[in-house]
Amino acid sequence: VQLQASGGGLVQAGDSLRLSCVASGRSFCNNGMGWFRQAPGKEREFVATITWNGDGTYYANSVKGRFTISRDNAKNTVYLQMNNLKADDTAVYYCAAAPRGGLMADGGLYAYWGQGTLVTVSS
Repeated sequence: VQLQASGGGLVQAGDSLRLSCVASGRSFCNNGMGWFRQAPGKEREFVATITWNGDGTYYANSVKGRFTISRDNAKNTVYLQMNNLKADDTAVYYCAAAPRGGLMADGGLYAYWGQGTLVTVSS
């Protein structure tokens, strides 16, 4: 079972990026999914989560209105559209699969984690 995150890079403040997370080895179409991030010297923090069917989403206050999580179960892929990026968004971003189908902001409850993709925002 593998979650492969991609789409990170170096951008300027105000730019946009779209992260993708592709699952392989099994289907996660019945699982809630989440994005987390870890900035240098800081603890991992919750970014966004989405229900198994995409009908529900929940965001950290710091990204609400700028980031959008979505999923395509046919492609076993979850996305994170990031707009109006800020220097404070610089971090390694991780996708994760929850053990159940609902929204989940507690990273300690997630069962599977991807390897992370680095997003660097220059001011």
